[in-house]
Amino acid sequence: MKLPIFIADAFTTKAFRGNPAAVCLLENKLDEDLHQKIAKEMNLSETAFIRKLHPNDNFTQSSCFGLRWFTPQNEVPLCGHATLASAAVLFHKIKNMNSTLTFLTMSGELKARKEEDGIVLDLPLYPAHPQKLHEVKDLIKTAIGDTLVQDVRYSPDTKKLLVRISDAYNRSFLESLTVNTGNLLQVETTGKVKGLILTLKGEPGGQTQAFDFYSRYFAPWYGVAEDPVTGSAHTVLSSYWSEQLGKKDLHAFQCSNRGGELIISLRSDGRVDIKGGAALVLEGTLTA
Repeated sequence: MKLPIFIADAFTTKAFRGNPAAVCLLENKLDEDLHQKIAKEMNLSETAFIRKLHPNDNFTQSSCFGLRWFTPQNEVPLCGHATLASAAVLFHKIKNMNSTLTFLTMSGELKARKEEDGIVLDLPLYPAHPQKLHEVKDLIKTAIGDTLVQDVRYSPDTKKLLVRISDAYNRSFLESLTVNTGNLLQVETTGKVKGLILTLKGEPGGQTQAFDFYSRYFAPWYGVAEDPVTGSAHTVLSSYWSEQLGKKDLHAFQCSNRGGELIISLRSDGRVDIKGGAALVLEGTLTA
């Protein structure tokens, strides 16, 4: 078996920043167990598998493909950065002739549109509902200790817990905050929470570029201690911060060590466009 495989850094234009994802192109059906074995071998937060939907399809001319995402531990229902990486491979490496690609996924149809300054993902927008603090206080205390919390929301669609830390903090505080992900699996065992979002209101632009909000994302329940830049988390963050700030167009920065930038636009049809760049850093052949 020989499979073309690529690694692209998503939500950045510079190599070794943003969020790396492996992308496999499947000419033929792959044995089910091999998806997980390959993802474990690649050992990135996500490995994406793009498959042709019909025998006569090809990766250069077709505009619709199947897409699945796997962490080293299991399959996930939605991954924004690996979708962006997949589109970047098809657009920029395979030279797909279409300006818009459609991916059939566990989260329905997702579209990726090529623009001059990046790739726009058309993603679902998920509401975050007020969450009673006492139900999750142990999880929050375990993760961030005595850090002051301003708001807590929960997204049942994505099983993500959104924790907004106090406006008294700044970006450098969030960047340097030590988050204890190791013990979260013992504290949250109900299956209700599968991802923890920490977020902070942005600061006015001065010496640095202005962002509407900052975030970090942790998913030890999926085997990912901290994810560098997370499209799926921003399907929840976009909903929350649009409501909080009263605006539809948002500029976000996820401040992990690698860092990544997202341009967000809430659509009138209840979905969200998230734009980012991608840098292809590796291409090769997987043999097994």
